[in-house]
Amino acid sequence: MVLRVRRVWDRLAVYLPLLLMGVMAMTTYWLVRNTPTMSEPELEAAPRHVPDYFMRDFSVKVFGEDGKLKSEMVGIEGRHYPDTDTLEIDQPRIRILGAEGRITTAVAARGLINADGSEAQLFDKAVVIREASTSAQGVVTPRSELQSDFLHLFANTEQVRSHLPVVLVRGAGDRFTADGMDYDNLDRLMQLTGRVRGTLQPPKDKK
Repeated sequence: MVLRVRRVWDRLAVYLPLLLMGVMAMTTYWLVRNTPTMSEPELEAAPRHVPDYFMRDFSVKVFGEDGKLKSEMVGIEGRHYPDTDTLEIDQPRIRILGAEGRITTAVAARGLINADGSEAQLFDKAVVIREASTSAQGVVTPRSELQSDFLHLFANTEQVRSHLPVVLVRGAGDRFTADGMDYDNLDRLMQLTGRVRGTLQPPKDKK
């Protein structure tokens, strides 16, 4: 009897590793079938060009590091777009105080302002006026007025650009027209492009 039990045990000892491997294989298969799969990450939706807030009959002021007022902007209605961080304004009116105290004003039917207020794109019947000024050296700069259906105004560098036809009226009646313009107030330089026409008024005699 003892001998028979020993033989059975010897046979089981031979097949026991195979039996254990089979059980482990079945367990692994079951785990693979029943383990929840990780869901694929959802693709982030592209930001839409829709406003996230509105303003009506508003005023925005920008101050420099020294606390002095640099510019002021008012509008009938404003819409902020988070995808471009810009403010679209109906009937904007902008007032900029230059480094030498020279005042620049701008109006248009519609405007697009960047986040820090340093750039303003003016559309439809845009007008930018720089008032006359006198420098510390006594140099007089006459009043100038720019008119166009598009004017790109740079507040920090005091530049105005346009790729559309422009009209420039300067002083007592000097008038220029062109197909495009790049004006740098700090360097006192204006580049007129395309078809350029100009009318210069003779200086008045001093009595």
